[in-house]
Amino acid sequence: MAVPAYYTRGETVMYYAVRVFVALVLLFLIAPILSVMPLSFNSESFFTYPMPGFSLKWYDDFFFNPRWSGAVKMSFLVAIATTILATALGTLAALGLARANFPAKATIMAILISPMIVPVIISAVGMFKFYASLDLVGTRLGIILAHTALATPFVVITVTATLSSFDKTLMRAGASCGAAPHTVFFRVVMPLILPGMISGALFAFVTSFDEVVVVLFLASPEDRTLPLQMFSGIREMISPTITAAATVLVLISTAMLVTLELLRRRSERLRGVAPS
Repeated sequence: MAVPAYYTRGETVMYYAVRVFVALVLLFLIAPILSVMPLSFNSESFFTYPMPGFSLKWYDDFFFNPRWSGAVKMSFLVAIATTILATALGTLAALGLARANFPAKATIMAILISPMIVPVIISAVGMFKFYASLDLVGTRLGIILAHTALATPFVVITVTATLSSFDKTLMRAGASCGAAPHTVFFRVVMPLILPGMISGALFAFVTSFDEVVVVLFLASPEDRTLPLQMFSGIREMISPTITAAATVLVLISTAMLVTLELLRRRSERLRGVAPS
């Protein structure tokens, strides 16, 4: 982005100084992550710089060792189920809260987003006590329901933000043409709020895929998610396979962020707003 022509010399210097400062802060934040990624190619079985050689054996162990590959499959299974449930429940809640005459809207919204505010350790203890009375501790269903409770607020917030700029006269127009409520939703509402729904679904997926505290309380010894396997690996035996797993997670998170940015730009185009 070029400097505006009307900027003075001092404003131009400040313009570039702020950007250099932001770049340095960003580098400071991501440097620890970047420093770990090369270690995943280390040929030795310990962490050291400079590396004596390069090898892909830790990635081979990550993808083909049943202990790690099983954890990856478990994480994807739980995250996909959580995403489906959280997206459906969060979208329905946002549609209900978007109604102008909805009673106690602020109170219900505060309750819905409370899992984002309450420390996760408190949520984990409460879920463990509640699920123990229902015999859900140690089951995959218990983990999926717990992750759904943690992920649904993200869907509610993103879909609510999308609905804030939604023209509700389109719904009335569809109804006046004789369309049933479900037809209006799938033909009129859903295409317009789809970017918000997908953004919320991605947040829900990442929330579930990266969560470890609740899994520590609720998972059985056989049901190990990837974050739990990494946590256990750090406690029991520090292996460079953990760095390979961390690198894969960083790449997945980066892909999610790029997708979210593309969805944001698409949403702005649909609303007729110039992308920033």
